Amino acid sequence: MPEATNRVAEEPVLQARARERRERILDAALEVFTRRGYREATMDEVAEAAATSKGGVYFHFPGKEQLFLALLERSADLLLQRTADALAQAADPAAKLDTALAVVLRLFSTHRALARLFLVEALAAGPAIQRALVDIRRRFAALIARELAAARDAGVIGPHDPDLAATACFGALYEVVTQWVLSGHPSDLEQAAPELRRLLRRMLDLPVPEREGDTPR
Repeated sequence: MPEATNRVAEEPVLQARARERRERILDAALEVFTRRGYREATMDEVAEAAATSKGGVYFHFPGKEQLFLALLERSADLLLQRTADALAQAADPAAKLDTALAVVLRLFSTHRALARLFLVEALAAGPAIQRALVDIRRRFAALIARELAAARDAGVIGPHDPDLAATACFGALYEVVTQWVLSGHPSDLEQAAPELRRLLRRMLDLPVPEREGDTPR
């Protein structure tokens, strides 16, 4: 087989190996960043955790900031996809609100180190990471806003500005998770779900159950 033909045949294999190594580095980076924090983590530690060379890490990520940005983007995409999937399966605006709230609280409650990394430590990072965090908040708010706009147009909720209401909903959730990371209150993050549900439903003029398990009214 000619040499050029061999190179073409090997290309998909090489690309697959490169993708696998990139994902392995990101997995290792998540472990190192959550254990050591953004400032203290080093590329040497990431390379060791990924069982690759330091040059192998730099081949995919030019520096620590770019590595952290890629990790931030991957984690945000995962949470957004899980939230969007849950929203698609919920039957009505109230169920969508409850479902999205449950997905986010459950994910962070089981990944506290991840929440601290992205909600607290990342705030002290450089401008590029700050811009990425702002963009991620906008993407989450936009996802909520689309659902609120559909509910408003269907007459299920009041004549709210969907963008403003979505920002307020996301801001409330963001603050509750951040306070939990910083203070440890509530001890179980998912304990905040009932009160958050009531507050957000009232804000959006959705039926509010008097007690958990009651029929909303």
